[in-house]
Parts: sequence; C-alpha cells; structure tokens
Amino acid sequence: MNNYKYEVIDCDSEAYPNKLKEIENPPKKLYLAGDISLLYTESVAIVGSRKFTAYGREISQIIAKELATSSITVVSGMALGIDTFAHEASLKANGKTIAVLGTGINMVYPASNRGLMEEIYNKGLIISEYEPDFSGSKFTFPLRNRIISGISSKVVIVEAGAKSGALITANYAIEQGKDVYSVPGNINSYASIGTNELINDGAIPLINIGDLISNLGIEYVENDIRLKDLSEEETRIAKVVKEAGEITADEIYRKTGYEMSKINSITTILEIKGILRSYGGKIYYEI
Repeated sequence: MNNYKYEVIDCDSEAYPNKLKEIENPPKKLYLAGDISLLYTESVAIVGSRKFTAYGREISQIIAKELATSSITVVSGMALGIDTFAHEASLKANGKTIAVLGTGINMVYPASNRGLMEEIYNKGLIISEYEPDFSGSKFTFPLRNRIISGISSKVVIVEAGAKSGALITANYAIEQGKDVYSVPGNINSYASIGTNELINDGAIPLINIGDLISNLGIEYVENDIRLKDLSEEETRIAKVVKEAGEITADEIYRKTGYEMSKINSITTILEIKGILRSYGGKIYYEI
C-alpha cells in the first residue's frame, strides 16, 4: 500500500474535466495523485490484452513513444501486458502518462507494477474514482474503462482477444463518440481476434502512427535523437532496419551494398548503443 498525496475533484467543480462531464455515468469524484495539469492535455488511450504477443508489445511501445515525442499524453489502465508497455514507453521517451485505476490510488495492482506506479506518481498522473484504500473488485476494473476513453481524444486498441477487457474500452469510446483505432494483427493469433473484428465493425485500422497524430491536428515529425551522432554508414543501416521492421544481414547487404564484414561490425556497434537488437537470425530496431 502507498500513501500518496492526492487531491479530490467533485463533478460539480470547475476543475472537473469537461471531457468527463460529457460521458454517461461520469465519476462523482476523482482522486488524483501526481501532475493534475495532465487532465487538460491532449491525450490518447492505448489499451490491450494482458495476454500479449511480442508483436503487441513492440507495437504498443512504438505508438506510445511516438505519441510522447509529439507531446501527447498516453492514457492507460496500468494492467499487465499492453497497458504496462504503453506507460513504460511513454516515460522512457520523457513523455507524460496517465494511469486510470480500478482500485484506490494507494493500492498497487498488479503488485509487480509498484515501481511503475511510483514513477507515474512522480512524472505523470494517477486517477481513481474510488477511496484511496479501496482494493478493487471484478466490477470496478471494467467500469474504470469509461474513464480511460472519456479523458482521451482517441482510443487505440493494440491487441485484444475475443473477450478482452480492451474491447470494453472500445465500446465505451464508441458510445462517447470517440475515434477507435485498432492495430491489425495476424488472423491466426488469439491476441488479434478482437482487434481484427473491431476493424471489420468499422474501427479505423492503425497503419501509420503519423495519421493518428495528424488527425489530432498536430504535425507529425518523425524524430529519433539516438540517430543524431551516428556515422553515415551507421545511420544508413539503422534506417534500413527501422523501415523493414525485421531484416536479415543478407537483406541489409542487398539494400546497402556494404560488405558483410562491415554490416556485422556496424550492427554489433548499434546493438551496443541500444539502437538495434538481434535474435533468431534477424535484426530488429530497438524501441
């Protein structure tokens, strides 16, 4: 249990966010711990399944990072899986994030996210509609999803099984008149059943993160400061890997014409610098 300093905003207060006043069944009170100014910033929700795949983890991190570098607050529910990756990637990119809880703000759930919750308290905002020491129930976690979508301008569903709680957030967003973006996934993956069905039902396929940011009225500028001090050859290989998503050394050779010894040397250097990673015979751009 934590003992965070917090403020309480009643629904009839001028400080109560207008976005929440407009939803059905708005919280009567908001318990807030952290940077309250984030309530009034441009924000996007990123949610998904606790049962994630490597694909879902990587995509949630990419989206959160790009939103953060565009000064857009990332909202999620601090659940295991996609929610956690979204919060972490936003903070890692020096962005802002809001965690909406199904418990009181003094309760850490899941317990493994204690460190993450502490970081959000210090650098972001924690929100709950429940008394600080309330431990939560099976009803409060789905119910908090209306707040996640309510304070967000757009909602992104990264991965969702057929009965994922992330679909509850999507339904709330639709009811609230919000755009729902869904990340297309492998049709054979359990984790993409819900997201693919959302697209079939009219959700916007998230193909390019720039489109999402531009639709918020914000100019999207792709920027990676880690590439700033690289040599010309290092930058070339890093960009080839980033554009491909996953690639082999042979494919890098075909795209760049560099000798294989040089490719192996540079990719090793870029791994040490934390820009690339490799396993299973393929090379990946590190989030």
